Amino acid sequence: MRRLAYEAADAGLLSPELAAGVRRVKGVKKLGVRLGNWLTAEEARRFLQSPPADTLKGKRDRAILAVLLGCGLLRRRELADLEFTHLQQREEHWAIVDLIGKGGHIRTVPLPEWVKETIDLWVTAAGVSTGRLFRCVCRAGKTWGDMVSERVVWHVVKQYAKALGLAQVAPHDLRRSCAKLCHACGGELEQIQFLLGHVSVQTTERYLGCKQRIRGAVNDNIGIEPQPGSAG
Repeated sequence: MRRLAYEAADAGLLSPELAAGVRRVKGVKKLGVRLGNWLTAEEARRFLQSPPADTLKGKRDRAILAVLLGCGLLRRRELADLEFTHLQQREEHWAIVDLIGKGGHIRTVPLPEWVKETIDLWVTAAGVSTGRLFRCVCRAGKTWGDMVSERVVWHVVKQYAKALGLAQVAPHDLRRSCAKLCHACGGELEQIQFLLGHVSVQTTERYLGCKQRIRGAVNDNIGIEPQPGSAG
């Protein structure tokens, strides 16, 4: 609506004052939280092992899924734009450095050892060592071009999700799953926030599908409870 008002103003059909007034009108506040899909640890493991390990395309697809599930990248474009120069060591740990995400935010994403090994298997088989990390693979089983598109990343995820009966799973759900699996394994909320590149911790909580637990609440046992038999 705002864009239409400006186009009308540019065409002389609407005064600039009215167009500016339209821009100041706030949209309807969205209530509730958009639902997403989360993979369990077992589903994620099956997902990673779905691509065949003995073909070039299978090695590439395994590496793509490993990066999405193991690093929680934000958008398909982030993965498609990954270059060899992004992979560097920090504090004796591999990481994706200077990753530009949504809103131009720059962050560093730790790269688990198993993800790095999966990437190495792909690039060694593909014979690539510079430029973009991922390339297209033709039907003859050879690389072509110097990059993959966002569409390729989408099809890789949907192909193996469908094969596992998880047709509703999309690339962004792998990011949600990464966050939730990190949390289930004891990951600190603050560190998961850093990993995902969220400005607000509330956004991270939505990705985790967090809800307050009353039974077995977090403050039931915090180390200051009176011990049995102690004086009142």
